Amino acid sequence: MMSDVALDVAALDAWIGDRLPGGGEPLGAHRMGVGVGMGNALFVVRRGPHSWVLRRPPAIRNHPSAANTEREWRILKALEGTPVPHPTPRLYCDDPSVVGATFLVMDLVDGFCPGAGVPDAVVSDDAAAHELGMAYVDGLVELSKVDWRAAGLESLGKPEGFLERQVARWAAQLEGYRVRELPEERYLRRWLEANRPQMSPAAILHGDYSPFNVMVAHDRPMRLAAIIDWDTGTIGDPLLDFGHLLARWVEPGEEGPIARSASLPGYPTRAEMAARYAAGTGRDLSALAYYQALSLFKLGVILEGTYARGRKADLPDSENPIGATVERLLITAAAFARGTRR
Repeated sequence: MMSDVALDVAALDAWIGDRLPGGGEPLGAHRMGVGVGMGNALFVVRRGPHSWVLRRPPAIRNHPSAANTEREWRILKALEGTPVPHPTPRLYCDDPSVVGATFLVMDLVDGFCPGAGVPDAVVSDDAAAHELGMAYVDGLVELSKVDWRAAGLESLGKPEGFLERQVARWAAQLEGYRVRELPEERYLRRWLEANRPQMSPAAILHGDYSPFNVMVAHDRPMRLAAIIDWDTGTIGDPLLDFGHLLARWVEPGEEGPIARSASLPGYPTRAEMAARYAAGTGRDLSALAYYQALSLFKLGVILEGTYARGRKADLPDSENPIGATVERLLITAAAFARGTRR
């Protein structure tokens, strides 16, 4: 079991009581490994023949707004009855005294997380790989169509001025833990402020949409079994989610902005994925490069918080490799801004 957080199984069992089936059976829990739910701590909870997933915040957060379980609960409840694939929410506990933090319980999803590894059957099948890439796009298409007002999410975020606030927000967060100068950072801040497009109509925004935050069904055709990790979700410009997906997408012969990024011969190109999203949503993608650059700038700022904690603890860069990832993210963001990467 990973050591940053533990789970008081007896206290959890007492709190669940008869809220879930299997009462009277022993309750067990084990920590899920890194790769599925990398921010929050996840546990598989079992009682008799029944299994669920419990999510609670990690021991350390880069920012107080991160790992918001109440926000995730609200979004999952709002997605019930929509075509958006998501884990079924079961219970929410807003009392941190039960297990040391607020938490939510949801159904266990049958599928694989591509961020943790793509099955050999998909790797060796170009048609399956192409379907997989398009399945990521289709998930965002469905999400963009949800009537967030009717779903009760009007108070979730502030869509008015959402895009205008982004650069200043992430720049301020970076200044809060700055430990070094970063390549292309100043250029990106100027370019993003000078080239901001008109915001696309507001929709539910996942906030960290990538192959690391989806589960995919095991059988064909390739499709999403669930979009997971909604703790940074809000109401905003959905093109930021799509820009994030494409900015991290690696085509053959390219170096990815993140070391674990990989390409398969059958994967669709970014242009093909953009055409699918535009056809499915009717949204204008003429400023797609802006969203790609902004998404990598945002991710770089978030990850720099982790690097900064290591620097302040006197970790050498050889033991703090996320610093190099931040630099690649910003360099790639600048390439999208300059049009040298599309």
